[in-house]
Amino acid sequence: MKRILLIGAGHAHLVALRSLAEKALYGARVTLVAPWPEQIYGGMLPGLIAGHYELREVMVDVGGLAARAHAELVHGAVQALDLTRKLVRLADGTEIAFDIISLNIGSAMDRSIPGAAVRSLAVKPFENFVAELNEKTVARVAIAGAGAAGMEIAMALRYRGVAVTLYSGSQTVSPGLAARLLPLLRRAGVDYRPGMPVDSIEPGPVVMSGPSSQDFDLVLLATGAVPIEWPQRSGLHADERGFVLVDPMLRSVSHPFVFAVGDCATSRDVPMPKAGVYSVRQGEALIENLRREVTDEALARFRPRKGALSILSCGTRYAVAERGTWSAQGHWVWRWKDWIDRRWLKSLNGNGRKPSG
Repeated sequence: MKRILLIGAGHAHLVALRSLAEKALYGARVTLVAPWPEQIYGGMLPGLIAGHYELREVMVDVGGLAARAHAELVHGAVQALDLTRKLVRLADGTEIAFDIISLNIGSAMDRSIPGAAVRSLAVKPFENFVAELNEKTVARVAIAGAGAAGMEIAMALRYRGVAVTLYSGSQTVSPGLAARLLPLLRRAGVDYRPGMPVDSIEPGPVVMSGPSSQDFDLVLLATGAVPIEWPQRSGLHADERGFVLVDPMLRSVSHPFVFAVGDCATSRDVPMPKAGVYSVRQGEALIENLRREVTDEALARFRPRKGALSILSCGTRYAVAERGTWSAQGHWVWRWKDWIDRRWLKSLNGNGRKPSG
């Protein structure tokens, strides 16, 4: 009986668990380590902030999915991975042994801005972010980071009536998306400041950007992704930024009994964006290879499809979509996104048909 340990309930592991719920994996005992029995689906986070959804509508029932997949759910956070002894140690001291382990733990927010660690609220993890945001009464909010997440959250907060200043060091969305989103930011009333990264966050909080300074009720971090630290400390080979380096079978290039998928991993041979749609597709390949590991079959290569659909919500029930060179915007795009998101949640929560990739 092989012991399979899944760390994290990201998109890929949710897809793997959904597959196990549909078709059991005999000859293996599966354990999932995740911090919450329910978690917020990030694709619907802007809609939640704007008030288009209630919290219950955007939750993934991780515990229920694990139960249907016949997987044991352990609540906790990993503190260390021992590759020699093949075990993980949780923050509460619990140790869990494994034969095969898969990491789908996402990434952390970059907190390197001076003062950010103590004077800002990071967008991740979503559960902490939403809980703290709902506890605060704020009129003026600064957001550090104008990627897709920063723009969506800025417009969602504006829809709630909050004054928002969005600081941006460099443009990280595609030129096509930027051409559509920047006018929508202005129309929403977001004070967008391109070319003005946050240099530091002083007591107040006060945002310093070059020679300018401005005080706010709250500073949000929507900065770039950085790796979570404990995989780096374990000895797994990583890329130049510290993300776990994997081969075409989604295995660690240094430890073949370790799989890594989603934002925490970098493919050695096929570079791809760190986006949820790729993690979903990796999940389909991951569960196939876990099944093959148990039956001692040759593993299959993950072959990502070219191009992915991106849909960003814009505060109101209005959204922008892009795939390759095609893009569109409108209320109908928001309804399309809403349909996709609700269908995805239904497939995970046991009351809907599995969506196609």
